[in-house]
Amino acid sequence: MSDADELDEAIALANSGRIRQDPPPAPRLKRIRRIQWSADGTEGPDGVDGTEGGDASGSAENPGGARHAAGGAGRGAVPGGAHPPQGAADRDGGPGRAGPAPSGHSGNAPADGTRQPTGTGTGTGTAESTGTAESTGTAEGTGQDPHGRGRPRQHPQKRSEDGAEAQAPAATWSEAVALASSAVTALPRETVPLTHALGRTLAAPLRALTDLPPFDTSAMDGWAVSGPGPWEPARAADGTERPGLLAGARAEPPQLADGEAVRIATGARVPSGTSAVLRREAAEHTGARVRTATPPQPGTDIRPRGQECRKGDELLPTGTAVTPAVLGLAAAAGYDDLATVPRPRAEVLVLGDELLHRGLPRDGRIRDALGPMVEPWLTALGAEVTVTRLLGDDAEALHEALAGSTADVLVTTGSTAAGPLDHLRPTLLRLEAQLLVHGVRVRPGHPMLLAVLAPGDRQRSGGQPRHRYLVGLPGNPLAALSGLVTLAAPLLRALAGRTAPAPREATLGAEVSGHPHDTRLVPVRCEGSGLRARIRPLRYAGPAMLRGVASCDALAVVPPGGGAPGTDVPVLDLPW
Repeated sequence: MSDADELDEAIALANSGRIRQDPPPAPRLKRIRRIQWSADGTEGPDGVDGTEGGDASGSAENPGGARHAAGGAGRGAVPGGAHPPQGAADRDGGPGRAGPAPSGHSGNAPADGTRQPTGTGTGTGTAESTGTAESTGTAEGTGQDPHGRGRPRQHPQKRSEDGAEAQAPAATWSEAVALASSAVTALPRETVPLTHALGRTLAAPLRALTDLPPFDTSAMDGWAVSGPGPWEPARAADGTERPGLLAGARAEPPQLADGEAVRIATGARVPSGTSAVLRREAAEHTGARVRTATPPQPGTDIRPRGQECRKGDELLPTGTAVTPAVLGLAAAAGYDDLATVPRPRAEVLVLGDELLHRGLPRDGRIRDALGPMVEPWLTALGAEVTVTRLLGDDAEALHEALAGSTADVLVTTGSTAAGPLDHLRPTLLRLEAQLLVHGVRVRPGHPMLLAVLAPGDRQRSGGQPRHRYLVGLPGNPLAALSGLVTLAAPLLRALAGRTAPAPREATLGAEVSGHPHDTRLVPVRCEGSGLRARIRPLRYAGPAMLRGVASCDALAVVPPGGGAPGTDVPVLDLPW
């Protein structure tokens, strides 16, 4: 288990109230190698920067190339809580690990995840004897707002001894969300029949094409009456009682004279001269008279023309998701087709030879928890998932899948670190992809990434090819979920042309331990209502765990350092 994972597990244990039975030994102090990278992404000569004690918490979520896990550590974590070997720590831990380009430098980061000699953080680079890393190697400062919700920081670039430009530190969680939202524009609009519009987004305001209702209608079954009553049933020219009025009748109903009444059904057009509709259960029809003990007030149970809207009124704004209710409103307002932004097409690529897709874990292999989870999660976020592919650890298969995909968004699971079988970054380098985000200061999910790929063969309407985007999720299940809400959700929302939901905050009902320098996403359950409403953290919130999030109501965005009871924190609602 890496130092960073030990810290995350310690935080999860603190929130659950449990005690670790066998704490691991304190991490050894190490000398951090200085790694230079050549143009082809291979390691160059090593040097020693003279700094003792590599910082584990500033590394990736699983620095040894953490992969998928379901209830346990994936590949790259050392069983039994032992520390990774010296070489693994040198490769992936400490301040020398690269972070993503901040929003002010998007597009400048090479896809090989370039690493620099000493990093750009202000941490001490020492590890405490308890095994909890004190410095992240990216703690350059977050300004006054602990969430980094203000203006995106511009990270100054430092230079190594050979003059090479050093990589900027990892983006804060809020910076990563903002960058994913602003990296794309909405897909080209398409006009489709109502039957094909569900799940899409309105590309233009929905304006009423007619008054609603289009004429005065009855809201109840009963009698259309004129005047205060009692009333005589209206009669036809031959002296017989006039037939009742039904919904859908095409003929204009005859006018009612004062003191007359005529039977009427719900939804039927109200004849001119009608003052109210007398409900059937309130009417007494005796002999030649219609009476009531409670005469209706004028306008009772009549839906007047234009009560809901007038022709030309804006019913819904651009950016509204097309739900079944929206389809019903559009049909009522006179629409046969809608101008919409299509749902972004997505593909899911599940990576890792250690994964089983059926049966119980065995022979050192674990069940794939992300394949069954990611596709429906993306669908709930508004994507149209065309396929989920199981690729294993095949570099050529990954290259072929990324190069040949026609999806707007590709989502990979695992392989975001730099282990020997983590082929994602080298493949992105080979495809000349642009890394917008590679590492976020959030726990769990630190090594997530966002990249821009060249346009595929498929073209949207309008004939213009569009760039494709790749969201790389860490292999640990809860860390992958963190990547979905941090990068995939805002990216898909922007591609679909939807407006961002209004920020929501909730009050902590219990103390939540925090990471020293990073934001934490914590599964919480809502309790109480009104002024007594609170959110409480759930147990089993480690990076490799899904038990907590499976029963949670939302995710709390906990600032660095944690939150005390009574503190208001942002809350992310789940997409269902």
